[in-house]
Amino acid sequence: MTLSLVPRLRAQLQHLHHGLAGDRWFPHVPLAVLFALGGVWMLRIDLGENWHLYADALLRGTAHLQPRLLPSLLIGGGMVTMALGLLLRSRLAWTMALLLVVTASVSLMFTQRPDGRVLFGYFVFMLLALLAAWRQFDRSSVAASTLFALTSVAMLLMYATFGSYYLGADFKPKITDLVTALYYSMVTMSTVGYGDITPQTPDAKLFTVSVIVLGVAVFATSLTAVIAPMVSRSLQRIVNRRGTGMKRENHFVVIGNTSLAINTWRELARRGRPVTRLLREAPEDGELKDVDFVVGDPSSLEVLREAGAHQAEAVLAMLVDDSENAFVVLAVKELTGKARTVAAVNDARHLSRVKLVQPDVVIAPQVLGGELLAMLLSGEPVTPDFVMQRVFQENKPAGTIPTGRPS
Repeated sequence: MTLSLVPRLRAQLQHLHHGLAGDRWFPHVPLAVLFALGGVWMLRIDLGENWHLYADALLRGTAHLQPRLLPSLLIGGGMVTMALGLLLRSRLAWTMALLLVVTASVSLMFTQRPDGRVLFGYFVFMLLALLAAWRQFDRSSVAASTLFALTSVAMLLMYATFGSYYLGADFKPKITDLVTALYYSMVTMSTVGYGDITPQTPDAKLFTVSVIVLGVAVFATSLTAVIAPMVSRSLQRIVNRRGTGMKRENHFVVIGNTSLAINTWRELARRGRPVTRLLREAPEDGELKDVDFVVGDPSSLEVLREAGAHQAEAVLAMLVDDSENAFVVLAVKELTGKARTVAAVNDARHLSRVKLVQPDVVIAPQVLGGELLAMLLSGEPVTPDFVMQRVFQENKPAGTIPTGRPS
C-alpha cells in the first residue's frame, strides 16, 4: 500500500508542478533568492547593518579591512554573485554554490558569531535543498561559465590583494599600498615572479604558496569552464546531426531502439510524418543516413529539449526498461509543452505502475499476445474494438490514437 502511494503522490505533484508552470521558475528561482539572502545575512553578521557602505568604502580605499573579515567578504560576496548563476540553472554555478555553502558552514563551526547557530542551520538547509535539486541545474552555457570564471578570479584576486596588503611588513620591500599589493598578487597568481618583491617570514611564504596554488587551479578551472561548453556544443552538433534538416516542431519523438520503436518510426515516416529518433547510444556511420536523431539520456530535460519534445505533437517512450519509459513520461511533463505522451509496457507486472505516471496512452502489444492466443484457442470472438482497447490502454479520453479509418 505504501509503495503504491509514493508513485501516486509523485504523479500528483508532477501535475501540480505542470499546472503552475513550475519548470519556468522552480526550484532555481527560490534557491537563488535563498542563496543570495544567506550571503547578505553572513555579510551583515560580520560587517554590520551597513555592510554595503563598508564594502564600497573598501573599494574606494577609504576604509581598512581587518584580516578576520576577509573570509566573510569572500564567502558572502561569492554567494550573492553565484545566485545569478543559479537563476541561469548553471551546473557550474550549482557546484560553486555547494562549495560556498560547505565553506560557510565550516567557518561558522569554528568561529563565534551572533546568530551563528541559526545561520548554520540555514546553510545546512540550503545544502540539502541544493543536493535535492541537482537534476534541475543541467545547463552549461558560455554565459554561466564566464560568470563562474570571473567570480572565481575576482575572489582569488581579493584574497591575494588584501592578504598581501595586511602582511605587507613581512615582504621586502614592504607593501604599503593596495596598488603594490594588487601588482604583487597578479605577478604571483600568474606565476611570472619578477622577484622584485619577496616574502621574508614563514607566514608570508605560506601565504605566497597558497596564492600560487590557488592561482594555477582557478585559472585552469576557469579556462576549462569557458571553453568546455563551446567544445561540447560543437561535438553535440556533430553527433546530433539533423539528417533531414527538418524543423523540430509538431513532430513525433520516438525514444528507444526496440523493434516496436523502429517499426513505429518507419510507419510514421512512410506516412510522411516528421519524426525525430532519440537514442541512448550513437548509431554507426551510415546506419541512420538522412534520419533526424538525437543521442543522449532520454530522461534528461536538456536532451529532450534538443529533440524538441516540448514542441512535439507526441513523445513515444519505447525503451526496453519499463521504469525508464515511466521516467521519460515524467520528464516530458516537466517540460510543460503540448506533447502527448505514449509509454510502452513490456512486462505485464509493470502495467499498473506505469499507469501511475499517467501517460496519455499506454501501449502494451506484448502483454496482449497471451490473451489473444488463449481467446483464439478457446474459440472466443476477437473483435477490432477489443484489440484496440487492449493494445492502447488509454488513461483519459484524449488519448485515442487515429487509425486512419473513418469512425
